[in-house]
Amino acid sequence: MRTIFFAPLRLAPRPPKSSSSTTKVTLLQHLRRLTWLQWAFFWVGWLAWTCDALDFFSVSVSVPALSAQFGKPTSSITQAITLTLLFRSIGAILFGIFSDRFGRKWPLVFNLLLVAVLQLGAGFVQTFKQFLALRSLFGIGMGGIWGLAASTSLENLPVELRGVASGVLQEGYAFGNLLAALISLKLVPAVAPGWRSLFWTAAGISTFGAVLRSLLPESEAFLKARRAAEAHATSIPSEAQKTRIFIRETNAMLKKHWALCVYAVLLLTGFNFLAHGSQDLYPTYVQQNKGLSADDAVIATIIGNCGAIAGGAVAGWASQFLGRRITIVLFEIITGAFIPLWILPGGFSALAAGAFCIQFGVQGAWGVIPIHLTEMAPPAFRATFPGVAYQIGNMISSAAAQIEATGGEHLKTVVNGKTVPDYGKVQGILIGAVAAFVILITIIGPAENHSSHFDKHRVAFDERGAGENAFIDEDEESVDEVRGEKDAESSGEKGSEERVERAG
Repeated sequence: MRTIFFAPLRLAPRPPKSSSSTTKVTLLQHLRRLTWLQWAFFWVGWLAWTCDALDFFSVSVSVPALSAQFGKPTSSITQAITLTLLFRSIGAILFGIFSDRFGRKWPLVFNLLLVAVLQLGAGFVQTFKQFLALRSLFGIGMGGIWGLAASTSLENLPVELRGVASGVLQEGYAFGNLLAALISLKLVPAVAPGWRSLFWTAAGISTFGAVLRSLLPESEAFLKARRAAEAHATSIPSEAQKTRIFIRETNAMLKKHWALCVYAVLLLTGFNFLAHGSQDLYPTYVQQNKGLSADDAVIATIIGNCGAIAGGAVAGWASQFLGRRITIVLFEIITGAFIPLWILPGGFSALAAGAFCIQFGVQGAWGVIPIHLTEMAPPAFRATFPGVAYQIGNMISSAAAQIEATGGEHLKTVVNGKTVPDYGKVQGILIGAVAAFVILITIIGPAENHSSHFDKHRVAFDERGAGENAFIDEDEESVDEVRGEKDAESSGEKGSEERVERAG
């Protein structure tokens, strides 16, 4: 199947009608039908992503303290953010391949433990060079978590819940930011180690996440696909044979979908510039440009993250009906509309309202990304493809904080008789330009694969597993079910009638 770009924006397809029931199933009814294991998979993936964000934003909320500790200006401290983002793509490639090849469980457990060890070590450094070195290595660990968390959380859920689940999952990022702000507000000033206590606490939470994931079984969707791969083979393949097949299928996927890979990286570059441009230097901006205290800056950050959590959930839910791309465009428009409220006010209340509204738009659009990328990805590579696209986009946008810091050094403003960098103007320009870019790249993108049954496809170490139509065919009934649902989405009533006739 050839990827066609410049696809028109369309509403999401109607769900196929059931031949056995005419009763409409509500969101709450779908939620009640989930098993405890499906809930556990979702929330452990959410926790992993929350840990990732908490670990990352430990630097952002500690910039003034780190500047004092190491005697460096803000633009130098933000090098740690840049280096972390640069190295995340390496982790995405390594851990994504391990996950698609060996399973979802142990790669994520190891990934979380690696992050915990490096975060713990960062709390003991004595020099700025040591800090930069550890944060660089830390980026490798961080890079793997998003793709693994998304596949763990989403692939075992029913199609009808994946939109809202995507929004809630993605805002684990905002919750991690909020948690970092709360720890910085309450714990850091109360203990002697200061900023180091934030890093140690984050390491403990990541370890807790690793323990929880180790207690759960392997993903049922992955196990089903692995059993099917073994059933397709004439003899049970060895691990070496599986690896050779995996490499061959990966090469076939890259040759066929290189344009889609480039597009996904461009899309995620815009999204990452938008996220980091509106978050990484926000506490510094409201303190230096608006005169807020450190505590008020943290509270404003918390309010902004509440907007992010709300936006992600609303947008994820809306995308189930409006479609992924239309929802992204709408929330980017919301982001642009509230830029003046982000930079013009001088009081705490208005600034906090601006933070809430901007993050509602920015992270609302982000809430669609986990499911949009997973549906866009070649199904056998749904841990590697989204994770690598995400982290290469992160790598390209890694200089966002430094761009803002450097831009602020060239654009000055006067606050209380003192000349300071005008971070507000720089952030407003960056956010506006990037929001316009994201709208454009979304509009020219490929048709979305809304409500894809990617959980019913073969794994990448199955022969011809890289094909879009490589369904698991453990029995004839499962194939008919998948094909029937696909037909129903494209043909409406005709597909439903054909399934009824087959059943008869």
